Amino acid sequence: MQIIPLSYPMDLESAPIYVGKQVVAIGDFDGVHLGHREVIGRAIQTAERLRLPAAIMTFHPHPRAVMGQDKYTELLTPMKKKMELFASLGVNHVYIVTFDASLMRLSPEQFVDQVLHRLGVDSVICGFDFTFGYQGKGTPDSLCELSHGKFSVEVVRPFHMDGEKVSSTLIRESLQHGDIETVTRLLGRPYSMSGIVVDGAKRGRTFGFPTANIQLDEPYVVPVNGVYAIKASVNGVSYKGVMNIGVKPTVATGELKQSLEAHLFDFSDQIYGEHITVDLIAYLRAEQKFASIDELIAQIKQDAETAKARL
Repeated sequence: MQIIPLSYPMDLESAPIYVGKQVVAIGDFDGVHLGHREVIGRAIQTAERLRLPAAIMTFHPHPRAVMGQDKYTELLTPMKKKMELFASLGVNHVYIVTFDASLMRLSPEQFVDQVLHRLGVDSVICGFDFTFGYQGKGTPDSLCELSHGKFSVEVVRPFHMDGEKVSSTLIRESLQHGDIETVTRLLGRPYSMSGIVVDGAKRGRTFGFPTANIQLDEPYVVPVNGVYAIKASVNGVSYKGVMNIGVKPTVATGELKQSLEAHLFDFSDQIYGEHITVDLIAYLRAEQKFASIDELIAQIKQDAETAKARL
């Protein structure tokens, strides 16, 4: 899969841009959830039928973050993760379009003329709620009109599961309620976060439960504080475990600061500085403050047993 950065105005001479007939799925695709996969899958099917390359056009930073919606500075799938998921779907190339003030000010007509037409697209596939151009005034209907017959437009209807529309917003809300079952169902896979194992206070090992303190390497949406059953990958090897997200109120001193600490079962290696990916499998309980260290240790033991049963 070829990754092609784009910025406006496009320099077709110096940038390694594919220009020619192609089928493009367009959208932000944060989460790459089942609804997004429906759009991308439709683009791949159309490309195979027309014997053309299949492409994705996505945007960075998230358009809503540029427009001042702070919660969108944290993502379900930061760019590196998004590219991994796109590659697994089998697209030929991905355009990562820099979303900045100059792009944001383009009218819908200018976006079509100066971006889509210049790439020579044959077909555009988008979701029913796709908007583009200044203030999001462009819609799938206007995209059809502005194409002037130079490319076709296919609009994918909402994707529903159990009567609910699959959306990034619903996934974000479910993460903040600890509803990991819904998150997994809507994504079609476990929600994952990646980072580097960093040095910590090493209290866990004094309790008999050494933990890996994880410093996230990208701006992920972090779920609600609590204890989770997890599967983790370190150096290509998968492990089961339990993870606490929170401020450790029983032992914390001074300023309370959120941390992610994972205890991996049957694991004793030193992995400081190593990369770790954690898949959330189940939410076990809310974080709480215990009256004593002994009560905390007893609960940690219970959490480990509950996690093993859930895994």
